[in-house]
Amino acid sequence: MSQLQDIENEIRGLIAQILEVEPEKITPEAKFVEDLGMDSMMALEIVAGIEKKYKVTIPEEKLMKMTSLKDVLGLVKEYVK
Repeated sequence: MSQLQDIENEIRGLIAQILEVEPEKITPEAKFVEDLGMDSMMALEIVAGIEKKYKVTIPEEKLMKMTSLKDVLGLVKEYVK
């Protein structure tokens, strides 16, 4: 499995845990708020988890762009080398 696939699985697991849904429900296109019921506190928890796990800092202005797993993965790829 590629490093990217590992990161995707780790992030999917983190999001599933915070949103209290099955990881399978978190598809790359599923919208966090509309499809999965995420609120702003959950979003902050997810960002904090990603920042801690990958030792990165995600600027606040990027948070609004994180609406699906695909968006989060794109953002993480930008910051995780």
